[in-house]
Amino acid sequence: MSENRPLTKAERKKFNRAEHERKIRKDLIARHGNDLGNFYFWLRLSNILGTQKYNGGDAAFIREVALALENVYRRHAG
Repeated sequence: MSENRPLTKAERKKFNRAEHERKIRKDLIARHGNDLGNFYFWLRLSNILGTQKYNGGDAAFIREVALALENVYRRHAG
């Protein structure tokens, strides 16, 4: 993005969405600590993306997320 021109509507929307996500992440980290806050943020994004992919007919993303969660669980549960 150029500093010499104002943002287009699409660029502004993308920028506002990114700012909103940063605020949510910052709030989760402040409330739950660094590790748990980041984990909750990751779960939130996985839920959003998983819903979008599932509605689009792609269930592979959900399997990948489930496998990643299982790996995290096995690593920390022993």
